[in-house]
Amino acid sequence: MTVSLVILAAGQGSRMQSDLPKVLHPLGSVPLVLHAMRAGRALDPERVVVVVGHGGDAVAEVVAAEDDSTIVVRQDKQLGTAHAVDQAREALASMSGDVVVLYGDTPLIRPETLEAMIMARKHHDIVVLGFEAADPGRYGRLVVDGDTLARIVEFKDATEAERAITLCNSGVICADRATLFDLIAQVGNDNAAGEYYLTDIVALAAAQGLSAGVVTCLEAETLGINTRSELAQAEAVFQTRARAEALENGVTLFAPETVYFAQDTFIGRGAVVEQFVVFGPDVTVESGATIRAFSHLEGAHVSRGAVVGPYARLRPGAELAEDVRVGNFVEIKNAELGEGAKVNHLSYVGDASIGARANLGAGTVTCNYDGVFKHRTEIGEGAFIGSSTMLVAPVRVGADALTGSGSVITSDVPDGALALGRARQDTKPGLGKRLMDRLRAAKAAKAKG
Repeated sequence: MTVSLVILAAGQGSRMQSDLPKVLHPLGSVPLVLHAMRAGRALDPERVVVVVGHGGDAVAEVVAAEDDSTIVVRQDKQLGTAHAVDQAREALASMSGDVVVLYGDTPLIRPETLEAMIMARKHHDIVVLGFEAADPGRYGRLVVDGDTLARIVEFKDATEAERAITLCNSGVICADRATLFDLIAQVGNDNAAGEYYLTDIVALAAAQGLSAGVVTCLEAETLGINTRSELAQAEAVFQTRARAEALENGVTLFAPETVYFAQDTFIGRGAVVEQFVVFGPDVTVESGATIRAFSHLEGAHVSRGAVVGPYARLRPGAELAEDVRVGNFVEIKNAELGEGAKVNHLSYVGDASIGARANLGAGTVTCNYDGVFKHRTEIGEGAFIGSSTMLVAPVRVGADALTGSGSVITSDVPDGALALGRARQDTKPGLGKRLMDRLRAAKAAKAKG
């Protein structure tokens, strides 16, 4: 059976107090709307439609960067959830099979939950995702009769008896495409808010002899983001889940509560992550690597046996081969480090290619930016770069070559050569003491005056 997704992402999110569209606020370093898209990807959807409204151009740009086959449609006026889904009618007109309606501000639904909804469709015409709420508050209530969902009642329209129900509506719905849009066409707006509720299709379906069922999940999966406080709560839930998954997969976390993951972080079995490490987007750490304390990684690939940190920063484009060493207060950006290369102390390596077994001494800097353009530095296999060497790109240091400490290297260095690029030392015997004595006398005279 084919599946299509409709993701509602049109809300303004005024309670976020932000110019950024609500669904673009990050959770696990990834915009909220991408969480819904990636969860839905587990269903192998034939077509994905994202309904945008406020900040639609910005949302569309993020969605297209994730998957350029996604169709974006606009809801110019926010007239309710049924109206929002109806904006996808034309985009899905040629599709058969089921449609799953998701929400761009509800990022924590697990793929397994969506798969359970698809399985439940074998027994019901419509499947609704529900949850038992610790505090039902203003959630819509699911009114069930045995195994059948009779109707969904919005809080503002519910009776006191209905408000006592704790089984609540997440808003996520699965139904056959033709059935879904036939029912949406019948939805009215005779309610307290004057909106077209997607939830009304359940009662409409029952009136036509169609059946509706409920799949339940943990309440945390249904957390919708409307405020900064709710975003922080969701981040906490996401991080707890990510840490538990890493531990389950055989990653050693010295202090799990201090490690922060991105939505797409991948860490291989047997890797070690010490305290206070932050993973930004697009990081892969292979099995057997070690990330030491207080390091920050994003857009980086760390191979087996490599050791990073403590206090290291890997920026996008950092590619570390096996057994590389990147030590304290070292920053790597858009650079490849060959097998066994070492950059152990106080260095910046950007826009560079470092050969296998090369050793960069403390304070090495690749001077990659001339104020307008970026330039690359190449260091050959087995090269030794002396401490405090400035490599003014574009420049190449050959295999097994050396640079003297404190050098400024502006020209290519052939294989096996030694390059010195510093002024000759001039020593004046006794002058240092005489100069200091003179300065101390001047200070004393000033103090008396």
